[in-house]
Amino acid sequence: MNILVTLNSNYITPLKVMLKSLFLSNEKEKFTVYIMHSSLKAEELDDLKEFITMHNSHMEVIYIEDYFFENAPVLLHYTKEMYYRLLAFKFLPQDIDRILYLDPDILIINPIRALYETDLNGYLYAAAYHDKISIKEINKIRLNPYDIEAYYNSGVLLMNLEYQRQYIDENIIYQFVEKNRSKLIMPDQDILNALYSKKIKSLDEKLYNYDARFYRYYKIMSGGMCDMDYIIKNTVILHFCGKKKPWTKNYSGKFHSLYKHYEKLALC
Repeated sequence: MNILVTLNSNYITPLKVMLKSLFLSNEKEKFTVYIMHSSLKAEELDDLKEFITMHNSHMEVIYIEDYFFENAPVLLHYTKEMYYRLLAFKFLPQDIDRILYLDPDILIINPIRALYETDLNGYLYAAAYHDKISIKEINKIRLNPYDIEAYYNSGVLLMNLEYQRQYIDENIIYQFVEKNRSKLIMPDQDILNALYSKKIKSLDEKLYNYDARFYRYYKIMSGGMCDMDYIIKNTVILHFCGKKKPWTKNYSGKFHSLYKHYEKLALC
């Protein structure tokens, strides 16, 4: 299975934790992990390669030169890196037809094969949207008139690379950014939704992009079904969305202990 991550030096430790959870929950699988970056040091890449190889998987490095995005508009503190996952198909090997993009701030706690083999015929991506009325409606209004049906989270993206190579044009993305500078809050996610939401296959968020902030909400909305037992047995991906992250000192979320467990395993 092909896995894509994009990062800088600040996220190396969270990446290791995420990968450790992936490897432990999928012990019979072999992964090729594509590291897309523009600033990692040679010793950092060597360390990651050793870590990945130790888990019977393979690492490929994709270094992005500055000139690749010299015509790309940027926004305030958002750099050209915001385009990496949207245009990854341009830099990944042409002979692979799908890849699973994963943010570093997640845990994989069950096998991922069923997600990876999701039928993508006619879709650019498969992704989950967080089904909270406030989130959906605010983003529909904010991205008006793009007529989005749902606001998908871009932290977990199964990518149909073959279709993306035919359909996605970076110039259209750049034009969208220039036209909507004042509206964009999470630029890459906003771009994904405004331009491509109708070409995204919906995944069950409780299984594949569970927002770790909303345990009580999920439990209530599922009539009590989505309790801790259900999550541990069925949920594949826990996503620590938002500004507060489980590797910081003052984090106190519901799944903090589980995260610290994987952190200890990754760093020992």
